[in-house]
Amino acid sequence: MLNKSILMGRLTRDPELKHTNSNLPVIRFSIAVDRNRTGQNGERQTDFIDIVAWRKTAEFVSQWFTKGQMIVVVGSIQSRRWQDKNGNNRTSIEVFADEVQFGDSKKTREGGTQQRQNNYQPYADPAPAQSYNVPAANDFSEISDDDGEVPF
Repeated sequence: MLNKSILMGRLTRDPELKHTNSNLPVIRFSIAVDRNRTGQNGERQTDFIDIVAWRKTAEFVSQWFTKGQMIVVVGSIQSRRWQDKNGNNRTSIEVFADEVQFGDSKKTREGGTQQRQNNYQPYADPAPAQSYNVPAANDFSEISDDDGEVPF
């Protein structure tokens, strides 16, 4: 099965980094994503999507992103069921961020008044926990073009 979401939108508020009881960094924020179509009156419709990021990704968002900035989020959609303080059953739909990237150009980000640091260091997620067996260059052999028969 496949559960992958790629979103690009603007942060609706400044993200606030928190830590769990076991000291894991977590951040929750929402982004405004414009739809491709306009409504019946010609107005652009916007969806507000809740995002959750953990560990290094959460720290990266906290350090580099502020309200109004364009962000690209790659992750998976998850639902969560819970009860509110009145005992009503609720469901939340969130995107759990695996990757985040800047949606604005560096020039746009640095030209703004909300720049957090002068020494910009982009975040690069570590490589996925997979290994690929790529043959060395000398493991390939040439195939002769002149075998005389067409294989199809």
